[in-house]
Amino acid sequence: MKIFDLFLSFSIFFLSPFVSQAYNHDSNYTRPPPGADFIVSHGHPNFYPQQVHVSLAGKDHMRVTYITEDMNVASMVEYGKSPKKYDRKTTGESTSYRFFFYSSGKIHHIKIGPLQPSTTYYYRCGGHGKEYSFRTPPSTFPVEFAVAGDLGQTDWTVKTLDQITKRDFDVFLLPGDLSYADNHQPLWDSFGRLLENLASTRPWMVTEGNHEIESARIIEEHISFKAYNARWLMPHAESLSHSNLYYSFDAAGVHIVMIGSYTHYDSHSDQYRWLREDLRKIDRKRTPWLVAVMHTPWYSTNKAHEGEGEKMRKAMEGLLYRAQVDIVFAGHIHTYERFRPVYNHKADPCGPMHITIGDGGNREGLAYKFNNPRSPLSAFRESSFGHGRLRVIDKKRAHWSWHRNNDNFSVIADEVWFESSTSSSHCILNHFRNEL
Repeated sequence: MKIFDLFLSFSIFFLSPFVSQAYNHDSNYTRPPPGADFIVSHGHPNFYPQQVHVSLAGKDHMRVTYITEDMNVASMVEYGKSPKKYDRKTTGESTSYRFFFYSSGKIHHIKIGPLQPSTTYYYRCGGHGKEYSFRTPPSTFPVEFAVAGDLGQTDWTVKTLDQITKRDFDVFLLPGDLSYADNHQPLWDSFGRLLENLASTRPWMVTEGNHEIESARIIEEHISFKAYNARWLMPHAESLSHSNLYYSFDAAGVHIVMIGSYTHYDSHSDQYRWLREDLRKIDRKRTPWLVAVMHTPWYSTNKAHEGEGEKMRKAMEGLLYRAQVDIVFAGHIHTYERFRPVYNHKADPCGPMHITIGDGGNREGLAYKFNNPRSPLSAFRESSFGHGRLRVIDKKRAHWSWHRNNDNFSVIADEVWFESSTSSSHCILNHFRNEL
């Protein structure tokens, strides 16, 4: 990996398009031009764990992921409730991969638990390096999610992550496009190091975007999502999915389905069948809120990637509607846009609220060209970098806010209170008339 790191900054120059200025369609704020890419080196011995992140892994469990350049380091996590006092130790699995001339380090995945909710655990990876800590999500309301898509690793990304750290949260949701490595594998390592201070403390739940595909058909018959699947193992097995590209999990009283925009989704596909069964099993008394996360938006008034999500919408929207999904997060388009509750391109009080939040800070810049006149379905839209906050107060009420990354401080540019569709008798009756 070190050989590639020497050429990293030089290579980024050719990978990065120039963006001169961002444009906010519905505000007076103007985003300044981009700075240099933010590249993070390791700087420790080969046996030191790096790129540490945690994720939810089924009921009462978390998965700790880390990488070592030394292939002999054990896949093991020691942990406990007090600093430097580890009364539990768990071993796990490891993997590695090759991509062209690149060889990854040893990628360790260790599932630990059972763990108590709303509890801080201190842990050490592989028997080496520094001590980390994470806090488990609560088992009951309120619960708060930080949401940001299309992150990349620019100075814009750094500002967004800095804003996220200034207010606590329980779970991070990332609707695709993580590192923007785009076949240049050392960027995955830099991305993991950049996130470590935040991703090692709260669970990060991600789904794939188009920049995770990384196919190299010249070398092999088919390589897709090779780095993503190796580095970001999500709880697909725990949610009875056969693919790491789609899965589900619970956090407090919220059930979240992470849907794959870049794997088969028609009615005969494995993903469609899995999603239908997953939605059928939901107990809305136990998890009264239902959230979907994907990469490609089904609704957008931006000219970028126009219409790309329409086939998937036609295939799957009925499932989400009949299941009474409350909110749908997507990325892909580098802007922020919130829609009023909608179904089949029409306003519908029983439909979910769709939100595009692909504005985390990637090197491609912002998508600033919107269609005019604006659709009445679009409640708010703006091309600025930022992140969102979904705070679910109880089984009926939730608050959504979008925080514009205005350089050194955060500005709440859009917010809305809303209620779960299960709190509406009309929507409940509609649900019974349209069984999954």
